[in-house]
Amino acid sequence: MRIIVTVVEKIISEAHIDIPDGLNQFAIKQHIVDRYNTGGMVTDMNIFQVDFESISARIVQEQADAKSASIGEVRL
Repeated sequence: MRIIVTVVEKIISEAHIDIPDGLNQFAIKQHIVDRYNTGGMVTDMNIFQVDFESISARIVQEQADAKSASIGEVRL
């Protein structure tokens, strides 16, 4: 029997970055988004918290005489 397990987690990361002084709220937001989108924050990110969302398992039973498979899903 083969089981495919799917785990869903919500990961909250925290980064401490320096930004230029004197920026308004929109400019700060844009600076952060640009830095994230260009990959400039990836190395600064530290995992702060991981929340467990869900886990599920799909049971796949292959039949020897046929190429079809029977699939059932179990929420854990």
